[in-house]
Amino acid sequence: MANEQTKAYLDDRKHVFHSWSAQGLIDPVDVVKAEGSYFWDSNGKKFLDFSSQLVNVNIGHQHPKLVKAIQDYAAKMCTIAPFHANEMRSEAARLITEVAPGDLNMVFFTNGGAEAAENAVRLAKLHTGRHKILTMYRSYHGSTSGAIALTGDPRRWPNEIGASGAVKFWGPYPYRSAFHSSNEKEECERALQHLEDVLMVEGPHTVAMIGLETVVGTNGILVPPEGYLQGVRDLCTRYGIVMMCDEVMAGFGRCGEWFAVNKWHVTPDLICFAKGVNSGYVPLGGVVISQKIADTFKERVYPGGLTYMGHPLACAAAVASINIFKEEKVLEHVRKMAENVIAPELDRLKDKHPSVGDVRGLGMFWAIELVKDRETRQPYVPFNAAGADAKPMAEIVAFCKQQGLWPFTHFNRIHVVPPCTTSEADLRAGIAILDEALNIADKHYVG
Repeated sequence: MANEQTKAYLDDRKHVFHSWSAQGLIDPVDVVKAEGSYFWDSNGKKFLDFSSQLVNVNIGHQHPKLVKAIQDYAAKMCTIAPFHANEMRSEAARLITEVAPGDLNMVFFTNGGAEAAENAVRLAKLHTGRHKILTMYRSYHGSTSGAIALTGDPRRWPNEIGASGAVKFWGPYPYRSAFHSSNEKEECERALQHLEDVLMVEGPHTVAMIGLETVVGTNGILVPPEGYLQGVRDLCTRYGIVMMCDEVMAGFGRCGEWFAVNKWHVTPDLICFAKGVNSGYVPLGGVVISQKIADTFKERVYPGGLTYMGHPLACAAAVASINIFKEEKVLEHVRKMAENVIAPELDRLKDKHPSVGDVRGLGMFWAIELVKDRETRQPYVPFNAAGADAKPMAEIVAFCKQQGLWPFTHFNRIHVVPPCTTSEADLRAGIAILDEALNIADKHYVG
C-alpha cells in the first residue's frame, strides 16, 4: 500500500522495530485519526475496521466517555505503586469480579494478556505443587517466554527454549476433526476422551493446570461444542487440576457475554483477560482468581509482581468501559447483530461462494474458512503459508483495503471481528465488501 512520505512514516521506517515482521518488507499505514468503527490514514483514506485492530477495540475507537474518564483521572493521579490501595484499581477489580462466574473474587492485574498467562501458570504451579501445564494446539497465549511455550501455533517454533513443562493436546474442531468425528456430539466426546488419555500418559498428579481459550481466537474462532467446557471442568475437578480459561480475546463483549464461559455456565479456577477490558486505551490485563487459589497465599508470599500492575489510568479506563457497556447495552447489541445480521449474512456468503468451506462464531467473533475444494476441504492456502503460498490470501486482503475495509486474516481464514459497537449499516457494508472479495477466492477454487 503506497504511503505518502510523512515524517511519522519516515521516522517509523528508520527507528521503529515492528513485531512479527521482516523489517524491510513492511509498509505500515500512517494512521492519523480513529473514531467509532473507522480509522483514517495520512492520505485521508477511510477504513472500516473489521479487525478491531488486534481484536481488542471492543468499545470502538475514541469513545468520548472513555477518553474523558482517562483525562479526568490523569488530572487527579497519573500513577501510584501497586502496593497502595487506589480507588480505580479497587473499583475495576470489584466490577470485573462482579461479572465473573462463581467464586472468582480477586484480580491480579497485569499490563496485558501474555503476563496474565504467565501469572496464571505461576499461581497454578504454586497452588498445586505440580509442574506440567496442558494447553491446546491451535492456541495463542502470548509472546513472552512462558506464554509462548503455552501457545500452540507456529509462532512458538522460533521461540522455543527447551523444557517448559508445557504439554499440548488437540481441542475440538468439528470442521477439521482430529478425531474423525461426524458431528459435534462425537467431536465433544472424542476430544474429551483424548484429553483424558493425555492426562493418563502424562500422569494427572504431575499436571498443575489445563489452560484453554474459551473460544479459540486467532487460530480459527473455534466455538467449543456443547458439553466440552463442562467436561474439561469435570476432569480438572476429578484430578485436582487448575482450570484456566484464557479470555483475552473472547471476553468483555466479544462473544456477547462479559466472559464467554458464562454462556456455558462453567466456572474455571482462573480467567485471563486483557484487550476488551478497556479496549486497549491504556494497557491492562489480569487474572481473575478463585477464592480457593487466593487463599493459598493468605499467609504465603506470592512471588510475582509488575511495576505498572493495576495502573490507575488503565483501571480508570476499565471502570468507564464496563459502565459504558452497561449503560449503552453493548452486550445486547452484540447478540442482536450476531443473530440478525452476521450469522445470516455469512451463511448467505457460504451459499453463494464455493470457496467458503465453513462459517462459525458467535457475538462479534466469526471466521470464514476458505477452501480450494469443499469435498476434500483443501485449505485455500496451506497451514502457516508464507511467500508465494500466501499470495492468494494477500490478494483478498489487498482488495479489501482498496475498498476501504481493514480485514483480519490468518492462514486460510477471514475473521469478522469488528468493534462490538459497530452499527448494523456498517456491518452490512463491510460484509458486502467481503462478498466482492470472495470472488477472488472463487477463481482459485478447483473442486
